[in-house]
Amino acid sequence: MTHDQAESLRRKIESNKNTKHAKTISFVSGKGGVGKTNIAVNFSLELCKQGQRVLLVDLDIGMGNVDILLGLQAKKTIIDMLEAKLPIYDIMEVGPNNLKYIAGGSGLSTIFSVDQQKMNYFLMQYEEVVQQFDYIIFDMGAGATHASIDFVLASDECIVVTTPEPTSITDAYSMIKFIVGFKNTIPIYVVLNRSNNVKKGLNTVNRFQKLITQFLGVDIKCLGVLPEDKAVTSAVIKQAPFVMENNKSNIAKAIKQLSENYQERQVKTNVKESSTFVERLKGLLSNRGR
Repeated sequence: MTHDQAESLRRKIESNKNTKHAKTISFVSGKGGVGKTNIAVNFSLELCKQGQRVLLVDLDIGMGNVDILLGLQAKKTIIDMLEAKLPIYDIMEVGPNNLKYIAGGSGLSTIFSVDQQKMNYFLMQYEEVVQQFDYIIFDMGAGATHASIDFVLASDECIVVTTPEPTSITDAYSMIKFIVGFKNTIPIYVVLNRSNNVKKGLNTVNRFQKLITQFLGVDIKCLGVLPEDKAVTSAVIKQAPFVMENNKSNIAKAIKQLSENYQERQVKTNVKESSTFVERLKGLLSNRGR
């Protein structure tokens, strides 16, 4: 993005500035290959289509492919911002449906191990835009580490993506156990991807929910069951989001319904947070001596 483009984007975003902080959502998975990033991308696009202002941030550093799934090529990444101390507007790109996104890059093995100075700069830049979006969505790397977990714990909500495969369900259970081991109050949603049958998929999620309640003592919500659909593979090959490539496909209809379900839940459970993402993250990092 050129400097003039960044300035134009800055002015456009700031013109929409309000006093409300964006809701921060972390997309996570117990293992790779379950379609987490693809769901995060298309979910974000659907939210935009429904009138929400969304910023999608690729935090799967080194393995990030948000821009590829959007069919775009980011000129700057979050790594460039940290290394060159660039304004966040300089690395922000605009995708379909006016989705704003930030690419992950590959200059560091992880953003979560950067020094205190770089982390402070990241938080300062984050605060520049937090009032200018309705949702800021983090696409986290697969699995969890003690370094990355703080970003998830500081989020307002967490969406866990899994598939019906037993190994995937087991990994999702381990992921949720890891999260609630630190904080058992964060709202957690589960999305079951690649289900061959919606009814069977719902039964799988229901059993999973009961397992989580019984052994971890927390309630997780089912956000949706997404079907196995060849339209996904076709869209990935064409490097296009499936909601744009084939909006009549079963998966596109399902992700639209999922995003609508999510927003309906927000209206029903709209509880004002007593602290912001940045405040919570600073507190977590301070407790860990960062």
